[in-house]
Amino acid sequence: MRKVVVTGLGPLSPVAIGKDAYWQALREGKNGIGPITTFDLGDCPVTFGAEIKKFDPTLWMEGKEAKRSDRVIQFAVAAAGMAVEDSRLDTTSLDPYKFGVYIGSGQGGIETSFNSFQTMIEKGSRRISPYFIPMMISNMSTAYVAIRHKAKGPNLCVVTACATSLHSMGEAYHAIVRGDADVILAGGSEAALRAISIAGFASMKALSTRLDSPETASRPFDKDRDGFVMGEGAGVLVLEDLEHAKARGAHIYAEFVGYGTSCDADHITHPGADAAGAIYATRRAMEMAGWKPEDVDHINAHGTSTPINDKVEALMIHKVFRDHAKKIAVNSTKSMIGHCLGAAGALETIAAIQAIEEGYVHPTLNYVTPDPECDLFIATGAGVRKRIDRVLVNSFGFGGHNGVLAFQKYPLDR
Repeated sequence: MRKVVVTGLGPLSPVAIGKDAYWQALREGKNGIGPITTFDLGDCPVTFGAEIKKFDPTLWMEGKEAKRSDRVIQFAVAAAGMAVEDSRLDTTSLDPYKFGVYIGSGQGGIETSFNSFQTMIEKGSRRISPYFIPMMISNMSTAYVAIRHKAKGPNLCVVTACATSLHSMGEAYHAIVRGDADVILAGGSEAALRAISIAGFASMKALSTRLDSPETASRPFDKDRDGFVMGEGAGVLVLEDLEHAKARGAHIYAEFVGYGTSCDADHITHPGADAAGAIYATRRAMEMAGWKPEDVDHINAHGTSTPINDKVEALMIHKVFRDHAKKIAVNSTKSMIGHCLGAAGALETIAAIQAIEEGYVHPTLNYVTPDPECDLFIATGAGVRKRIDRVLVNSFGFGGHNGVLAFQKYPLDR
């Protein structure tokens, strides 16, 4: 069976842009959450988030092209460009029909949609831009990236809410194993940090309302957590057939060895209280990887900072790993970058893979008061230094969509 490896990392996040800067920010525990400054929130009850404040799309796109594309597309193009550059992949040398793009988005071009609705109401239908549809539909991120890199192979846009980018990477893994592609740019992009989305999540009581202290609002697994903090960004990874990567002398960050997916089929927003779907996805990823529970060194958790999600995720970890559960270093990247929705899993996967590279698990911010219902080994303070050979990354989305990925050091010598 073909093996899949990671050879390029492209993060675009609220704390930093680019692999090296991103990892340095995570190591330092940099907090990307604060009052929103780039747009007017009106009477929205939540006024903070994790925004990307100094993003210039013209570093990756022509000015005219940038004006005709939604922010979500701009993010995807930038992240994919960084991943390709990091991989030192000569895309012109590839068989274009063996080169794919799997980049998902939970909400697509929501800013374009909102602005166009306002235009139609205020000025009429004839004032709607001819670029409205291609700026709005979710699959345009994959299309733009494919056009830019001449990738004519498999091209999919997965949409599974907060599990989007994990499912994108998992489906890309299967495509490479099947032989449908040799290289796939996989991940997610999200630019939904806008008043309409914040108002919607606030209305359903999903967001933290810690208005007096936004920087402490994202507090995964802490007893005093009261909701998640919205973020924005994109993460794209170069996934590649092992033999293809070795033939070109690529740097291999990690081997992609397992993918588990399931649906709770229980509730449109809450995870199943018994964690059965998450347990199945985790066990399936480990089964594919050939791991025993005691093999896992680190879990980059979904860790949203919502009361129910963190409790259910902790329950899953205890049920799957039992006596080994409290020996696994667990962290949540969302404590720094907020919840980037469809891009979250990819950004968190990049952090987990860098943990393998560096032997270091970045800290979880704002973990002050342990919750007896989330009794885990949470990486805090200065993080955790230890040998990291095998990691899991979790994402669980609205609708009960569960995704778990497994990565291991390459080559693995124990």
